[in-house]
Amino acid sequence: MTPVELAPRFFLAVVVILVVCRGVSALMRRVGQPPVVGEMVAGVLLGPSLLGLLLPAVQEALFPDELRPVLYVVGQIGLVLLMFHAGYAFSTHRSDGLARTAAAVSLGGVAAPLLLGTALVLVAADHVPLRPDGVPVGVVAAFVGVALAITAFPMLARIITERGQAGTRHGSIALASGAVDDVVAWVLLAGVLAVASGSPGPALLTVGGALVFVALVWFVARPGMRRLMATTRVDDHARLIGTVAVLFAAAWFTDEIGLYAVFGAFALGLAVPRVPAADRVVAGLTPVTGVLVPLFFTYSGLNTQFGLFTDPAVLLFAVACVVLAVVGKFGACWAAARRRGEPQGVALRVASLMNARGLMQLIALNIGLEAGIVGPALFTVLVLVALVTTIMTSPLLTWVERRHPAVEPTPDVGEPVRATL
Repeated sequence: MTPVELAPRFFLAVVVILVVCRGVSALMRRVGQPPVVGEMVAGVLLGPSLLGLLLPAVQEALFPDELRPVLYVVGQIGLVLLMFHAGYAFSTHRSDGLARTAAAVSLGGVAAPLLLGTALVLVAADHVPLRPDGVPVGVVAAFVGVALAITAFPMLARIITERGQAGTRHGSIALASGAVDDVVAWVLLAGVLAVASGSPGPALLTVGGALVFVALVWFVARPGMRRLMATTRVDDHARLIGTVAVLFAAAWFTDEIGLYAVFGAFALGLAVPRVPAADRVVAGLTPVTGVLVPLFFTYSGLNTQFGLFTDPAVLLFAVACVVLAVVGKFGACWAAARRRGEPQGVALRVASLMNARGLMQLIALNIGLEAGIVGPALFTVLVLVALVTTIMTSPLLTWVERRHPAVEPTPDVGEPVRATL
């Protein structure tokens, strides 16, 4: 298929993706689910699990093999913009007086699912087709552990903000813990990818390149972005163009050293100063992100095959993975918050929010798929984990609110604020 023939296919595919995502998101919103859940579900529905099962000819016409690389690249642009926004939001939420509690919750929320996921793969590796040929079982086990340890920080922040919970104690603890969780998980994922390369050369390139990248961000990008946002010689349009250029340069560099574009985007978001000009630039990128990210969901959905659950071993592994994911993340975060002396209602709310994997886990899965660590069965299982843990967040919060509608003090002001979930 020539580029001239591919272009109209791409435009038609985008129309279908956006319409279906919008429709499913509207339906999911009626049952209390955030839009990102609808987009995740829509991506799966457009894949072989439903559209390809019922109308295989239609799916092939809409998403031919030649189109999939285009969806991947455009979806990656959306992810880069999204992760830049997530990095920018990382330190905009205050957590005064909660550092120790957030650290304890984050440590538990990473360590427990990491250990449980790793152990599950090591036990089940000989019984379930989890790993591609030539990939050591230890690498797959570590990858699954890291994937289960991830928290969907952008979605967590969106839920808290939309419900007016940013000033509550549980909201501040969850935001701080979720942000730290994701940073730790991305670092661990980078380590797994370096080990998976199988030779010291790529690993050394990744480690050395990461050190160079950190230096460039701290000593070059950070002061450069500060000057760009502060200068009066350019307007917001020029700031937007400059930010995108630096962002794509960061994405290119981290891709080249084996850390993948999302790492560079997140790091640059951390380096941008929190000033009104930067707020306007980030706000200008948000609509583009909302259009491009659904393409990533569809690309993920095209690689998700729920038909593999007809294999009893795969189905049993999937159920075990979901259970351990919930027990590890929800249970550990709740226990850590309680040990820090938080009330039952606060601890349960924090655990409910931290349990959602959402988009962040799908990003990690696609990185693993591209790196050759993840096979079709494991990809599908972990997509199911992301869907279940994300969908259950809103019902869990509603249940907790009904049982524990107590007044919470804000961490910054110390005045009582009633949580309204």
